[in-house]
Amino acid sequence: MEKRKDRKKVKRKHKRKKILLIVGSLVLIFAAYFTYEFQAGKYAAEKEMEQYKDSDKSDQYEDEFNGIEELNSDVINVLLLGEDLSENGSSRTDTIMIGQYDVKHNRAKLVSLMRDTYVEIPGHGYNKINSAFSMGGPELLRQTIKENFDIDVNYYAIVNFKGFENIVDTVAPEGIEMNVQKRMIHTDIDLHPGIQKLDGEQLLDYARFRSDHENDFGRVRRQQEVMSALKDEVLSFTSIMKLPRTVGTLQPYIDTNMDTGKILSIASEFFLETPDEIETMRIPMDDTFTDETYSHAGAVLELNLEENRSALNEFLTSQPSTEDLTRRDESDEETEPNDES
Repeated sequence: MEKRKDRKKVKRKHKRKKILLIVGSLVLIFAAYFTYEFQAGKYAAEKEMEQYKDSDKSDQYEDEFNGIEELNSDVINVLLLGEDLSENGSSRTDTIMIGQYDVKHNRAKLVSLMRDTYVEIPGHGYNKINSAFSMGGPELLRQTIKENFDIDVNYYAIVNFKGFENIVDTVAPEGIEMNVQKRMIHTDIDLHPGIQKLDGEQLLDYARFRSDHENDFGRVRRQQEVMSALKDEVLSFTSIMKLPRTVGTLQPYIDTNMDTGKILSIASEFFLETPDEIETMRIPMDDTFTDETYSHAGAVLELNLEENRSALNEFLTSQPSTEDLTRRDESDEETEPNDES
């Protein structure tokens, strides 16, 4: 009888070892697969991007950036910048955004800071906010945002125009569908009203267009529309198995101080728990600024700083109401499969 019990114990031990061996092997296989897919996508994109990316400047940005560590691991703020590289090597940004992702509450927010907003730049006096980037890169822009609006950012991500075109063409080879609301015609753009698919170059021109009565205000609105559409396209283009290659493919087009592990972690969370929408805001808000002109800065938006600062902080720190949470929970329950036969 005891020998039989001993044999059963030995069999159970062998079974547990076998299960652990299988699980361990699967983990290694998936890790190898994810690494291979990421590197394959990254290598292909790097070959394409070599002629556009200034690695020395990228390294300098990363070394100098002093974004705060995440005090709350559930919420991160990323400074999103669109960079225009001139022929003489200088750079400027006409797209300044703060993207926030709240993992715990499954919320995504996007704030556009208009480039002509007149603010105090630490050590440089008053000027347009986009001048901070030209003067001191993303770090001086981070300091400027902190000093004027009391907002901390953890990371930065910079995409130049060619990189943006390649990102769009990578995730949406057939173009991204946009509803063009009016005739848009200028030097590099000629679009008619209606729903149509735009490739990377067309989408960039659409987002940057300002040759109408809306000027920069229309540009900011379209930039937010494009970001939302791009998010939807990335999520439809990829799957959890394609995620590493997708991130690897896109990474060379993005200059960021975020490491690969962090990017994959955020992307996975965002993919598995996609927010229903991206909540948006624009600074300055309507009726909180005046149009002014200064000899050293040109035409600017002089804002009611206190009103805009307060509204921005409230927007980024507000939590969903109990009603919103209940509605979301009910929606999740409706989508769960019914186990009852």
